Amino acid sequence: MSFYYPTSSFDLSGKTLVVPIVSIANIGQLAVDLLVSSLSLRAIGIFDSRDLIPVVGGREDGEEGVTTPLELFGKDGCSTVVIQQRSPILVSRKQEFINSLLKFIHESKFSAVVFLSGVDLSNRTDAQMLYIVFVLLEACAMLTEPRTPTYYIQPANSPAWENSPFSSISQLPIPKYTSPVPQHPGAAQNEGPIPFIPGGGLTRRILSSLPETWSVPTISILQFVLEGDNRYDASLLAAVAAKVLSLQIPEWKQPSSWRQGLFGTPHDQTLYG
Repeated sequence: MSFYYPTSSFDLSGKTLVVPIVSIANIGQLAVDLLVSSLSLRAIGIFDSRDLIPVVGGREDGEEGVTTPLELFGKDGCSTVVIQQRSPILVSRKQEFINSLLKFIHESKFSAVVFLSGVDLSNRTDAQMLYIVFVLLEACAMLTEPRTPTYYIQPANSPAWENSPFSSISQLPIPKYTSPVPQHPGAAQNEGPIPFIPGGGLTRRILSSLPETWSVPTISILQFVLEGDNRYDASLLAAVAAKVLSLQIPEWKQPSSWRQGLFGTPHDQTLYG
């Protein structure tokens, strides 16, 4: 049975794929919402959802059809396509999903893949709390401000980033991620080449599952967050991803569904007298 079902004729070879990982604050999904809305991407395919919790809903701005747990978005003339995931992976199907996803990435001949993920902010080290980063503001000026930093991971089995969309990352003030806490405190064992990511969902497992023969340049971009109103955090993560991929986005647009769907409809005040 196929994993991916295209809904329109679209050549994926040579494109860069952005994949949000279900993690703390759903920061990856919110960042992808901004990329889809700001780049005016459209749904170009759906994925087999057998490994995910079933979910269905209406489409953005009253478009025809329904949304499914896992969809692919893109458009002609744009070098980037993005996956949007709307429900978690079933606990008993984690590795099956990872295997299917990696097989899809390999067979589609993407030029590169970016995984977006959150990290639990409450676990930061002192150095991570005091780190100063350059943040690309909407005014397109690089300003030095104390902000919660964004980090990256280069998996050991990823090909070199030269001649890939990530070749300029060394020129950007994005530090390499190191885990703020060990997965097994006090244990002497080696925790592997991918550092522990508290609150990172399947990020570490996906990156650790890349085979030695993996041929697609891969990066994970991570943002420290807490649960709450994470629109600002998502804007920062989306802006960093766009900068890494050299995407030209003149104006960032929040999806209309955020106005009601992000926190639900307002409470009826007559309920409280």
